[in-house]
Amino acid sequence: MGNSKGSFRRVVVVVAIMSLVATLFGGTASANDDGAWAKDKKTWTDESPKKDDTADEVTPENDAEVEPAPSVDSSAWADKANWHQRNKAERAEYKKAKKAYKAKYGKKAYRKKYGKNKKRVKLQILAINDFHGNIATTDDFGPDETIVGRADYLAAHIKAAEAEVKHSIMVSAGDLIGASPLVSALFHDEPTIEAMNHIGLDINAVGNHEFDEGAEELLRMAYGGSHPDGDLDGNGFDGADFKFLAANVKVEATGKTLFAPYTVKKYNGIKVAFIGMTLEGTPSIVTQAGVAGLSFHDEVETVNALVPKLQKKGIEAIVVLLHEGGFSDGGQNDCGTGLTGPVADITRDLDDAVDLVIAGHTNDEFVCEIDGKWVTMADNRGRLYTDIDVKLVRKTGEMKIKSINNVLVAQEGVEPVKKVTDLIDRYSELAAPLADRVIGTITEDITEEETEAGESALGDLIADAQLAATAPAGAGEAVVAFMNPGGIRADLLAAPSGTEGVGEVTYGEAFTTQPFGNSLVTMSLTGQQIDDLLEQQFDNPEAGRNRILQVSEGFSYTWDPAAATGEKVDIATIAIDGVAIDPAATYRVTVNSFLAGGGDNFSVLVDGTDRVGGDVDVDALENYLSENSPVAPGPQDRISVVR
Repeated sequence: MGNSKGSFRRVVVVVAIMSLVATLFGGTASANDDGAWAKDKKTWTDESPKKDDTADEVTPENDAEVEPAPSVDSSAWADKANWHQRNKAERAEYKKAKKAYKAKYGKKAYRKKYGKNKKRVKLQILAINDFHGNIATTDDFGPDETIVGRADYLAAHIKAAEAEVKHSIMVSAGDLIGASPLVSALFHDEPTIEAMNHIGLDINAVGNHEFDEGAEELLRMAYGGSHPDGDLDGNGFDGADFKFLAANVKVEATGKTLFAPYTVKKYNGIKVAFIGMTLEGTPSIVTQAGVAGLSFHDEVETVNALVPKLQKKGIEAIVVLLHEGGFSDGGQNDCGTGLTGPVADITRDLDDAVDLVIAGHTNDEFVCEIDGKWVTMADNRGRLYTDIDVKLVRKTGEMKIKSINNVLVAQEGVEPVKKVTDLIDRYSELAAPLADRVIGTITEDITEEETEAGESALGDLIADAQLAATAPAGAGEAVVAFMNPGGIRADLLAAPSGTEGVGEVTYGEAFTTQPFGNSLVTMSLTGQQIDDLLEQQFDNPEAGRNRILQVSEGFSYTWDPAAATGEKVDIATIAIDGVAIDPAATYRVTVNSFLAGGGDNFSVLVDGTDRVGGDVDVDALENYLSENSPVAPGPQDRISVVR
């Protein structure tokens, strides 16, 4: 989608993707020290930088990007010859202009302008994380409820920031796509890739949601080609103009990384390495089909093994783009009393040669320092971006952090970038007939806000909808439904988001709430297995954190925060329609397909028997709203805690 370069180009792209998939998943790619991966478009076409990075980077003899050599044949991409020639001409013209400047103004002025002999080189790193395809999402942020968001406003902010410096790079710490609103998801997240091409994103480290549709679809996001559903907007799709990195994701059949483990940029001759990776636990939070044929490796071991290789290449400035998170009790630009969670532990254990960790996954915002390494995160959905100013020391090659600020993507007083606005408008218009269809009404806001026990009004509603879809004879005969909180992505608000009336819910809003397209699965569990399932909520995904499953009407239980892990739920308190469950009896239970495969570490569900498939989750929600409107918020009285 987007630029259509003709049927021949699309055939070439499809052939290249097929060849690439065959190579990575059991083909004949040769081995190299840094893993085999598909080199993306900018590198193998020798494209000149799209930003004024440095005079060094625009000449063929000083490659803009230094990376491990690819093992995947890129000959099928020879179709890009014209693009290569155009940029080659641009490079020649730029080189000619440099010589003319030197001849006219002298060596001193030339060196000042092009920075060849500067002892320190300033670099600006602009970072986002967990964008999740929110190209058209307007939101509010902070106590002042500042209006923020939308890709066209993000583009304007990035453009303005880059205009203030000579050297700049824009990076993403994963989950750029996946769990996206309908305007992007309906078109398989191609609109988000195209928007980021316009904005000028340079690097995206893969996150867990990049694997929602599997490795083959992720490769298509990077390199282009038509989706099996076809080109839904009538145009071809050229893929990303930026790099995907995946240092700790390997193809099991070959032992090679799916994408490059790192990329290196040069700024006036000083090299900076960017390592990109997702959390090792990705397989536990993605459908098994999404990670089939892949293995995910320890984050610390991955980085620390790469550091000596980078140092042998003369690289001392190292940035890690890590899709793993944590939490701070501080504000937008501080660390409060400290950083907790996996990213804190990982950062602490990384080689001291690492200067900066740009994190994602937990949708927090913070600026922290751990053992001399800086760690940042910028919320989610493009509401903030991180502006990091560093200096590169020519003598040592080291990076010095000068300032870090999380900046609001405020809309007021900002002129959005028209090219991105036009992209949003085009896809919004194409999606409108489906997105704007009213499917029901609500009496007031129904939100994800949880009680002390971990229950939300929206969780109640979704679980009720799933039970209603699977309780009838022939549909599963379920007596309870469980919903994972991570699958609930947005509140249902009574205020109109478009042309609908107050309290009306559109399909687009329902889809934004449940965007994954999981199907419902009804299975048999014993009473003891239900108790075991509830115990798996605690210290999940790590010690001190919980994932409280949302439950349907008629199901109730009590848990004790003070009890030991594995003993927090007294099985005697678990009841269905007021009747205590029997540990030896069998009950019909509904979950989504993600949970049914053991997602979010709920491994008990893998052992469920007599499985019956059902509706897609968002369809169940649509049907429930249409049949029960107006719908009030769930009562939040099904789960209780011992006080």
